[in-house]
Formats: sequence, structure tokens, C-alpha cells
Amino acid sequence: MKKKRIIVLTGAGISAESGISTFRDANGLWENHAIMEVASIEGWYKNPTLVLDFYNQRREQLKQVHPNEAHYFLKGLEDDFEVAVITQNVDNLHERAGSSHIVHLHGELNKVRSVDKEDLVMEWTEDLTLGDLATDGSQLRPHIVWFGEMVPKMEEAIELAKQADVFLVIGTSLQVYPAASLLDYVPSTAKIVLIDPNEVPLNYPNLTVIQASATEGVKQLNLND
Repeated sequence: MKKKRIIVLTGAGISAESGISTFRDANGLWENHAIMEVASIEGWYKNPTLVLDFYNQRREQLKQVHPNEAHYFLKGLEDDFEVAVITQNVDNLHERAGSSHIVHLHGELNKVRSVDKEDLVMEWTEDLTLGDLATDGSQLRPHIVWFGEMVPKMEEAIELAKQADVFLVIGTSLQVYPAASLLDYVPSTAKIVLIDPNEVPLNYPNLTVIQASATEGVKQLNLND
């Protein structure tokens, strides 16, 4: 018998419960810097040292945290279902929890790439500074999709969404595009489940909303009916 296919879209809410601070906080600032100064291609060209420092701190923080119950729950689903995780998060908590099929829409914190060759990517876990060069001789930059850049994994994510029997959304307010548009590709026959502690105004057929944190919400899931 063919296994039911569960496609999961995760956002900052699932990582926040592990202690990863989101930089989209109440005032939209990071140490008095606007988000666009540290998370846009324009910000990179304007002040690369500031941007590198921002991601060095994020990388260091990642070493101090661990996957939580929700991450491990998604890994456990693989025992009974065919599972793919599409994440807006740049951390590696899904990997560390053991999920086997992960698509990082917005890049990965522990990778860097050449500023000249987008596909020249390296693993990187320490600080990155100006003068650290790729094998092509150009400056290395965080392997992150910034505001103002294309989302190269979007087509792969769309194809997964089209195959969903269940589309599970955890910890994202669905305010960031193009990721939020993935719901438009989910088959009309699929069940959509949204787990988020905040009210998210959505109107989709077959939508179930569980207003709870990621770790509490997964305990309320019933994916067998």
C-alpha cells in the first residue's frame, strides 16, 4: 500500500522554541539596524562587514541550541508516511533531528558561497570575514537568500506541494513570499493543517487550524483520517 505523502512547511516559530531568536522582532530591528541592512543584497553591498557579523552571531547561536519535540516529531512521521520538509529557516535543526528530505528555501546558515559563482558552495561553521575567499578567488558570502534575490529552490518546493496528501504548516505566519504561495499549489483533495499560536486569517478548503505552539500543536495532530 502506498504511503500517504505529507509535505511540511516550517517557519521561524518551530525554531524559536529551541531558543533561536528571530530578527523579525516587535520593532523590526537588530541592534538598531533595519532588517534590510543585514538581510538584503543592497545591505551586503553597502556594508558587508555588518552583514557578516550578523550571520557570524547567528551561526554561533546555532551551536548553543538543539532540536525540539516538534523537529523530532517530523522525523518520527517518516516511520509511517512519506515526508518532505520545506523550511524557510536557515538553521540545521531539521537535519540534526534526523529528517531525511529537507528543502531550504532561504539558504543555510552553515554554508557559504562565492559572490561570483552561486553554485560554488562550501560548508562553514566558524566566523566568516572579509578576505575569506572561495576557490575561484572571490569573496565568500553567507549562503542565504536575501531580500532582493531569487529563491532558487522554489520550483522544487512547488513540485512537492503539488504531490501532498497532507500539507502541514508549522510556525509561519505565511507573510513571506514566495513561500506563502505554496498553498496555492496544494491539490484540492489534500488536507491542510496549520499550527501557529497566532491567528492567521486564511480561507482554504480542507483547512484545519491548530492555534498552538509547534511543540504543543503536533501533539494534537491526527494524520490518519
